[in-house]
Amino acid sequence: MEEKKEIDLDNTRSSQKGYNQPPSFARLVWREILHDKFALVSFLLFLAIMFTVFIGSTYADTGSSGKVNLALMNKPPSEEFPLGTDGSGRDMLTQLFLGARNSILIAFGVTILCGIIGILVGLVSGFYGGRVDNVIMRILDFLAMLPTLMFIIVIVSLIPKYNVFTFIVVMTIFGWNGKARLIRAKTLQQSSLDYVQASKTLGTRNIVIMLREVLPNIASLIIVNLTLNLAANMGLETGLTFLGFGLPFSTPSLGTLISYARIPENMQRRYWQWLPASLLIVVMMLCINFVGQAVKRAADAKQRVV
Repeated sequence: MEEKKEIDLDNTRSSQKGYNQPPSFARLVWREILHDKFALVSFLLFLAIMFTVFIGSTYADTGSSGKVNLALMNKPPSEEFPLGTDGSGRDMLTQLFLGARNSILIAFGVTILCGIIGILVGLVSGFYGGRVDNVIMRILDFLAMLPTLMFIIVIVSLIPKYNVFTFIVVMTIFGWNGKARLIRAKTLQQSSLDYVQASKTLGTRNIVIMLREVLPNIASLIIVNLTLNLAANMGLETGLTFLGFGLPFSTPSLGTLISYARIPENMQRRYWQWLPASLLIVVMMLCINFVGQAVKRAADAKQRVV
């Protein structure tokens, strides 16, 4: 009987310990997605698009359907070419796979690089404060006054040959300013709390405090910001390429495919050259937005469904 009582007591303690333990942020996000039908459908649809695009682009790289063939210029959709061909005789389905892959890689690349730079600069500025913060903030103020789109257009115009990687670097140079300001403001709040002061008193190194203590406490805010900026970076790439200041015509992207609509004849008669890419970019941005709203609600206890 005593052994049974001890076992029951241990089970009760373990259950209470698991019950009192707060759920992780990933679990909160998943709960919000499950309770939001739009977010759940958007999440599954975006995963399906990602899977289809990267599998399709892998086969497109090894195939010959993306090569120029003037004998197949401007062919409408058919069994051989489900989305028709462009003015160079290239299969539009192949171009859509390759273009979507490049646009997704650019959006993720810019978001990740800007996030890393913004997090590091914001943590250093907010944690140390004083002269360090003043110097960094003056630099951020100067960058904020610059016309970002104008500088991106000028730099892209000056580079003789550029590709996806070059475009990611150019967009990253001017894209981390806002994230650094956001992280700096939250780090200033965290630096004044007791746990940071206690760690300093115990002699913990500053880099350890910033990365192991301050950063996890603002991780939810960072994830929300990066998720919402992913759609913005995808739209920025598409807009610049559509205007002729993004990727070159030889490198397919959703922007280069949508730019076919700039030709009046294509706009009126050859819908297959620009409409699929336009619908795809709209669907992906909506999916990211719905999922981002669920992530935002998970980060705010007042907005959570559960």
